[in-house]
Amino acid sequence: MNKAGERLYNGLVKENPTLVLMLGMCPTLAVTTSAMNGLGMGLTTMVVLALSNLLISLLRNLIPNRVRIPAFIVIIASFVTAVQLLLEAYLPSLNKSLGVYIPLIVVNCIILGRAESYAYSNPVIPSLFDGIGMGLGFSIALTCIGAVRELLGAGEIFGCGIFPESFQPIRIFGQAPGAFFVLAALTALQNYVKNRRKSAGKAYEKIGSGCSEDCMNCRDSKGCTKKFYDEAGKEDR
Repeated sequence: MNKAGERLYNGLVKENPTLVLMLGMCPTLAVTTSAMNGLGMGLTTMVVLALSNLLISLLRNLIPNRVRIPAFIVIIASFVTAVQLLLEAYLPSLNKSLGVYIPLIVVNCIILGRAESYAYSNPVIPSLFDGIGMGLGFSIALTCIGAVRELLGAGEIFGCGIFPESFQPIRIFGQAPGAFFVLAALTALQNYVKNRRKSAGKAYEKIGSGCSEDCMNCRDSKGCTKKFYDEAGKEDR
């Protein structure tokens, strides 16, 4: 598998930010009352994630290590502002439904995490596809959660009626506890699939977080984190 394809597969399956890494839980639980809201939030985040990864990778040799986090936030905030203005202009109803969670994309741990762990130390094209893969994984997870909640809580998917009029919606799925129930069920399902693949002899548990190493089981005291502190120490000297 080529590098770009590997990054897409990584974000969609191996390191799905919602179902595997459990990142971005605030928007995941708050906005997924419908499939449309989940899809809208996921795609908005994907656009910001892909563009910020692209620009951070382009500027990685120009951004001083000591101010990398403020630089990341400025870049991400710029793209979030642009995306929010586009939503206000062309999709006002979706913008109103997502509300404050669009500006909060600036501090979404998925975006900051990929900037820090991947885009800041990798070439442009793999970083772009890393952002797209992670964004697609986030979008699919949010859309699935929203679809299940909307189906059981309102008898609809994307606003289209599925069940007959006699169907009595399970109202709890349209409320906050329903998000936890659906997230737990989908996470259990992906764990089941992962365990089946492992029992079939396929390596599935390795989580590399962009450095091509098994970070989950890393015992190397000279790992990724040390690189940044070493570089900062050299600059200070």
